[in-house]
Amino acid sequence: MELRQLRYFVTLAEELHFGRAAAREHIVQSALSQQVQRLERELGVRLLDRSTHHVALTPAGAAFLIEARQILDHVGRAGQAARNAVTSAPTLRAGIIDAGYDTMPQILRELQQTHPDITIHQVEAGTPEQYRQLADGRLDIAIGHASQAPAEVTSRLIRLDPLGVLVPDDHRFADLDGIPVAALADELLLLGEETQTPELNQFVIALCRSAGFAPAIYEGTVQSSRAATDLVSQHRCVHCVPSSFRTSNRPGTTWRPLIEPATHYPWSLLWHGANPSPHIATVIDSARLLAERLGWLEPIKLDPESAPDGGAPSAASPSDEPV
Repeated sequence: MELRQLRYFVTLAEELHFGRAAAREHIVQSALSQQVQRLERELGVRLLDRSTHHVALTPAGAAFLIEARQILDHVGRAGQAARNAVTSAPTLRAGIIDAGYDTMPQILRELQQTHPDITIHQVEAGTPEQYRQLADGRLDIAIGHASQAPAEVTSRLIRLDPLGVLVPDDHRFADLDGIPVAALADELLLLGEETQTPELNQFVIALCRSAGFAPAIYEGTVQSSRAATDLVSQHRCVHCVPSSFRTSNRPGTTWRPLIEPATHYPWSLLWHGANPSPHIATVIDSARLLAERLGWLEPIKLDPESAPDGGAPSAASPSDEPV
């Protein structure tokens, strides 16, 4: 198995189109197809379903994609670590959940502007994987909901993110200023991939139950914000996501905030309490300044009685502290 085969497969899994994937990798389409076929023969499983006009991941391909991405990430970090050893440049390894969510990317851009000497490595991983990488030292700082953080992980609340619904542009919700939570009882809800955002899934389900109904869940998951948007635009489901879900990833869709009750999803910075990196405090300081400038924590000043009743998720868990 060659690293280029893994890279070609990951690119093809993201594009689900041989022509676009080949163009991204700067190779001819036939060479891409041959390398992926060799990979399948070596593994002894079919990773992709192919037809003249359709490419889709098989269940084996979806499972292999998660591991392949992690392998490529590890190889990239190993190479950067070797280069850093030569240059002695200060580095920060930061976890992001999905490029479609902009909280951590905004924090890292703020950090880079004020501390251009710090080399930042962004590692895309779900919250459970971020916990594991924080524990073994592969990450310095991460982001997520702190409700399930291990005891050794320290958290600091950084953003109370309005929760809303992503719907097709011509959906009955699209012209409303806000969507009552109870209105979701008649919709098929798409949840995130459980290995990526289990806390957000639990948050959404608890919110629906607090409004008196058990949500109807779309049978299937997605591993990227682009794939989620595609499903929504095809009228197959609606997607509960915070406002930080990037607008550039929403062609054919509209986001509307939830009301009755208005609900906020708490994003926290996460780090291992024993991590000696001097850059953690720098990240927290940059995040604090950004949060103040953009009003990320303003919802924390709302009347507590406006929060959901009956065990629904609150804006921030007791382990979260504002920066």
